[in-house]
Amino acid sequence: MNRFAGKKAVVTGGTHGMGLAIARALVEDGAQVLVTGRNEATNEQARATLGPAAQVVRSDAASLPDIDRLGEAAGGHLGRLDAVFVNHGIAELEPLTQVTEASYDRHFDINAKGSFFIVQRLAPLVVDGGAIVFTTVANDRVFPGMSAYSGSKEAVRGFAQVFAAEFLDRRIRVNSVAPGFIRTPTMGVAGMSAEERAEFEKQGDELTPLRRNGTVEEIAAAALFLAFDATYTTGVELAVDGGFAQGISAA
Repeated sequence: MNRFAGKKAVVTGGTHGMGLAIARALVEDGAQVLVTGRNEATNEQARATLGPAAQVVRSDAASLPDIDRLGEAAGGHLGRLDAVFVNHGIAELEPLTQVTEASYDRHFDINAKGSFFIVQRLAPLVVDGGAIVFTTVANDRVFPGMSAYSGSKEAVRGFAQVFAAEFLDRRIRVNSVAPGFIRTPTMGVAGMSAEERAEFEKQGDELTPLRRNGTVEEIAAAALFLAFDATYTTGVELAVDGGFAQGISAA
């Protein structure tokens, strides 16, 4: 099946985890895709996984010159865009007493500023009637040690809602996917040991009403739904979290 044949998309942070799953699903169904990543080793692995239908570009979301080069690459390789998936991000586990100006800035530069200016740069390439999908986080329930991360992702959620209003005249729909506990190589948090990741996954199984961590393929399915199927939906944050943020409990 080639339901995305002729479609063109950018996936930021598309070389691993949820972003790679989005890119892989697009490519497998016929789309042309440009993905970004900061780590060249991971970029090479993504090139091998995605094949010739995908362009993999080294790009740092915290760098405005890199974002400008991303726009040039997207315009050069794809010409126009049917969808942009703003998926990149960084999360570091730090209690308030350990957050430094540098780590605070790192979260907001990558997660918030990067998302804002990527949309500003790529929006002119998005076709009228196209879509922008952000990856946020199930922030209605929070954990100690993730204040800078949570704040930066709440900023992204706010951007998405305002952009949805700003792009109404072009019929570009802007929505967000809010993951809960998702099984990825890092479990979404940089710097954790294998033991810490295993414990984090175990917590996800226990705290999620569906009693399991989600998969990257489930996030990809939700993101693609918002981009291509939910044609009467804009300004929405879709929780893909097994009921984690919804306060659901068994009888």
